[in-house]
Amino acid sequence: MTRQQRRTQIIQACLEQQQELAATARQEMESAQQQSNDYGANVDRYDSYRTKMMRARDMYAKQLSNANAGIRVLQELITLAPFDHAEHGAIVVTNRQRFFLSIGAGKFLVPHRSAEPVPQETYFAISAQTPIYMALKGKKAGDSITFNGTTQTITEIL
Repeated sequence: MTRQQRRTQIIQACLEQQQELAATARQEMESAQQQSNDYGANVDRYDSYRTKMMRARDMYAKQLSNANAGIRVLQELITLAPFDHAEHGAIVVTNRQRFFLSIGAGKFLVPHRSAEPVPQETYFAISAQTPIYMALKGKKAGDSITFNGTTQTITEIL
C-alpha cells in the first residue's frame, strides 16, 4: 500500500466515524422534535416537557452542525498529498501512538494492513487547540517530543 493509499484509508475511517455521529445527531434531533409535536398543543407557555424537548432538539442540532463541519474539513484533507512534517492534515505515527492532526474527533479505528495480525490500528484525531498538537507541530520523522513526562519518537508522517 502506498503512502497516499494508507493516508486515504486513515482519513476515510475518521470520516466514516464523523458521518455516523452526524447521522445519530440528526436522528436524535428529529426524534426530540417529533416528541414535542406529539405532545399536543401548547397550552402553557411555561410547559417544562416541551421546553425540555426543544432544548434536546437544539443540542442535537448543534452536534449535527459540528459533525457536518468536521466532515467538510476531512473531505478537504483527503485530497492532500502525504506530508513530510507535522502540520494540520498530517498523520503522525510515534513509537507510542498515532495522531491525525485535523479535528477534535477523538479515538477512531482503522483496519490494519493485511500482513499484520492485529485487525485494527487506533488513531487519535486531535485539533490544533490541544497541547499534544502544539508539541508535534513542525516536527519531522526521527524527532522526539516529551509530553506529560513521556518521550515519544516520531517514526512516520503521512
